[in-house]
Amino acid sequence: MRALVIEDNVKMAQGIQTGLVTAGIETDIIHSGADGEDRAVSTPFDAIVLDLLLPDRDGFEICRNLRRRKVSTPILMLTALNSTEDKVQGFDCGADDFLSKPFQFDELIARMRAMTRRYQSTESKVLRCDDLELDLYTRRSKRGELHWDLAAREFGLLEYLMRNQNRVLTRSQIGENVWDVNFEPSSNVIDVYISSLRRKVDRPGLRPLIHTIKNVGYRFGPMD
Repeated sequence: MRALVIEDNVKMAQGIQTGLVTAGIETDIIHSGADGEDRAVSTPFDAIVLDLLLPDRDGFEICRNLRRRKVSTPILMLTALNSTEDKVQGFDCGADDFLSKPFQFDELIARMRAMTRRYQSTESKVLRCDDLELDLYTRRSKRGELHWDLAAREFGLLEYLMRNQNRVLTRSQIGENVWDVNFEPSSNVIDVYISSLRRKVDRPGLRPLIHTIKNVGYRFGPMD
């Protein structure tokens, strides 16, 4: 699981990150609402932990904007407020759950896992782009009558590309999201795996879906 924590209190954010990482959850920390919203739009996460009271914009506005921008990632709001009216407003904005401060860390983990399980149970099992399908459960891809088994890293790379169709993705973005935050940008490992995927999903006679953007990275999707 990968989580995004949007929390302006540096000490609290670091504490949450430490606890989540200890629980096996990769965690990105953002301290401002605007930057957090942009990160949530540009990068796929399994869960978002969102502080309600941020200095530049409140959690209600961020949540509302994310849903408007078609981000369906489950959102858990952290709040020092505990009124029914605030919770109703949060749910109306698109939040999935609330947790009042101060909280027990075990409860935060439990709520995040329950929230993501509910989301996964309703999410489509198959990603599609043009005539390509990627089954998220069997980890197999197919185009027409052609089927391919994917190695773990191939699957992760193809899933990331398909979840970001028609976006120009830099090598750094791909490396940080498919490999890890310490990915070395000068490495050619991405190009190696892109070539491997092309041999499978972009065979001769099929409409190319993986496009190289010179000096930048890659774009996934059919070209008009």
